[in-house]
Amino acid sequence: MSMLEIVNMTKLYKTGDGVRNINLTIQEGELVTLLGPSGCGKTTILRTIGGFLDVDGGDVRIAGQSIIHLPPEKRPTAMVFQAYNLWPHMKVYDNLEFGLKLRKVPRQERARRIAEMMALVKMSGMEQKYPGQMSGGQQQRVAIARSLLLKPQVLLLDEPFSALDAKIRQQMREELRKIQTDLNITVAFVTHDQEEAMALSDRVVVMNKGAIEQEGSPQDIYHRPKSRYVADFIGEMNFLQLADNKVLAVRPEHVQVSQGKGGELDGYVRTIMMLGHYIEMTVDTDYGIVKTFISDEQARQYGRGDAVALRFNRRQEYALD
Repeated sequence: MSMLEIVNMTKLYKTGDGVRNINLTIQEGELVTLLGPSGCGKTTILRTIGGFLDVDGGDVRIAGQSIIHLPPEKRPTAMVFQAYNLWPHMKVYDNLEFGLKLRKVPRQERARRIAEMMALVKMSGMEQKYPGQMSGGQQQRVAIARSLLLKPQVLLLDEPFSALDAKIRQQMREELRKIQTDLNITVAFVTHDQEEAMALSDRVVVMNKGAIEQEGSPQDIYHRPKSRYVADFIGEMNFLQLADNKVLAVRPEHVQVSQGKGGELDGYVRTIMMLGHYIEMTVDTDYGIVKTFISDEQARQYGRGDAVALRFNRRQEYALD
């Protein structure tokens, strides 16, 4: 079942920036990530769904009903921002209770739902703390809990983990994904972090200059990028200009290295760098520098300046820009 539908939606600013003719459908229980660099339009789309921006054309529908004429508080959505937006003068319990009071949920029901939600986000026992007494990760858990308490049909997340350090960010991703699947929540997630998008999403929508460049599963986006822009933005990629106005694109993990010459491309070892569980080797060739990932065992066979032969297991070709 389609939960969220964006139909020919346009939102332009006075500068001319914004988004044009956006069409996107998100199914019930699906987590879809809008991915792209700053200024590509991903947050604009999220804010039009939430009602924080009016659309200039088209429609936004939830469960088949248009919501573009509803104010944010009347929409069946909840939004979590990068800045946690918790009231600093209110304890965690009061922050969580506020929205339920506005909806006239009975007191005992409020207490029950808050206790359940605090357990879900692993924050039980923190109800009487103030936001300033908690870490960034804890505050963001509370912000997510506050949104989920309102039982939105669509949860909107605008770079919610970007202010957190790397280890906490990874933990929060895992916890969000578990909560989302356990509760079968429909989520529209915005990020500029490709690793985050690939790890979290059922589907990734790559944005470029106010338009959708490509959408698909993380595997499709990574292994079958439809344009050089997507190939360059997602993961690491070697680009080699060919003689016939084509660009060959090869991921480092798809480059095989052997000693000597006689490969599809030959060259000389430039650098060998340890990067955790794999080694990055760069090779100087007549077509530029090629990056490849090799094992520690392989790396011991090579030194700087050694002649090597390269073969490509998988490749893409694009027209020269």
